[in-house]
Amino acid sequence: MRKFFENLWNREGGYKELLTTAAPLILSTASWSILQFIDRVFLTWYSPDAVAASMPAGIVNFTFTCLFFGTASYVGTFVAQYYGAGEYNKIGKSLWQGLYIALIGSAVVFFLGFTAEGLFSFVGHDPEVQRLEVVFFRILCFGSLGPIASSVFSGFYSGRGENWPVMWVSFISAGVNIVLDYILIFGRFGFPEMGIKGAAIATVTAGFTPLIIYGFLVFGKEYNAKYRTLSNYKFDKDLFLRILKFGFPSGIHMFIEIAGFSGFLLIVGRLGTTELAATNIAFNINTVAFMPMIGFGIAISMLTGQSIGRGKIAMAERIIWSGFQLCFGYMTLIALTYFFLPEIYIYPFASGAEHEGFVKISAYAFILLKFVAVYSLFDTLNLVFASAIKGAGDTRFVMMIGLFMSIFLLIIPSYIVIVIMKRGLYTAWLIASIYIILLGFSYLTRFLTGRWKSMKVIEHIPVLPTSCPDVPYIDL
Repeated sequence: MRKFFENLWNREGGYKELLTTAAPLILSTASWSILQFIDRVFLTWYSPDAVAASMPAGIVNFTFTCLFFGTASYVGTFVAQYYGAGEYNKIGKSLWQGLYIALIGSAVVFFLGFTAEGLFSFVGHDPEVQRLEVVFFRILCFGSLGPIASSVFSGFYSGRGENWPVMWVSFISAGVNIVLDYILIFGRFGFPEMGIKGAAIATVTAGFTPLIIYGFLVFGKEYNAKYRTLSNYKFDKDLFLRILKFGFPSGIHMFIEIAGFSGFLLIVGRLGTTELAATNIAFNINTVAFMPMIGFGIAISMLTGQSIGRGKIAMAERIIWSGFQLCFGYMTLIALTYFFLPEIYIYPFASGAEHEGFVKISAYAFILLKFVAVYSLFDTLNLVFASAIKGAGDTRFVMMIGLFMSIFLLIIPSYIVIVIMKRGLYTAWLIASIYIILLGFSYLTRFLTGRWKSMKVIEHIPVLPTSCPDVPYIDL
């Protein structure tokens, strides 16, 4: 038994290799989840309307942002496969094409900010919640360039397996956001009390922080000499379109999944502010525990891309299964705490909130965490196997299955049971849980077919036979 686990730990593509790569990414995404958690706690302390408005407005903003975020960040897969193939001169060029996508995408999201009033009046939440949603959504839209462009720079690092800078930049950004949240929401150190508007300004400011830091790091002499990060800035139509070919379905996939949950939240909001606030808290608690696993997903995707670039399919498969085993073990422990110790998650929200108004919210939230405990185990399938096949380039399947299930297993059933049948909050959450479970098994089934093994996002890189002279293949 000992030798068995030592083999799992030490073998190529085993636990040790994956954890070494994933550790800084796990800490990076964990810092983001902690930031979101603290942000929601501060808003809960500020007012129930503020926390009720923040999640729908934030997730609707991210729905639009992630279409371009997912497309631009797919540059990381190109970097991984070029890095694995030894084509370093293509890495800087890929970086710049991703930045051009980020500029276009952020311009689109910027102008969507002007549609806020019409959008949230259509949703039909309580008037005060609706007013706060408009404020939060609009400011986030105006500051979308920071997170979209930063995802391209982080892909430059994670695609090459250099993940510690990503972690430190994320820590700095999260620190800026938390400090500004406290100052601007409550009006500390001479600043006016701004509530949810202050939370939005803090988020946008922190979103531009990584962009500034990455700019100084990535365009330095060392990286430019090796990867041409500064000098290879010209627009490359073929590479730009190839990134769009694989990256846009990835962005659509993110858009569809987030849009599905945005629609779910907006529909739940019709039940009332209490139900919406409880749903926001439950999702936010789930995010705190689950977001570190996003780091695993990024590591799995990048290592899969590097292995495919090197032509090592068997190693890619070992990495993927190692990732699933580690993620499932972690989420099992977290699910047990959701089920048996929900108080440790609810307490931070209750400690500073108005007691009378929070009692009913917390009663709902305790029950909702039991739903989270069940579906989070199956959400591991979504994380690991979707990341794996996307790292190989199977983005079109991920997009199509996500679209189908989001519409027919989440949005339409939720609308029917809440708006038409007038059923309650728990029925809606049962539908969301079934959707997550079936989506996870869909990605697992696709992975098991093995079609991803023959995919590649970069152009064919010829491999020299051993009998050829030891000169660059371009000269040959």
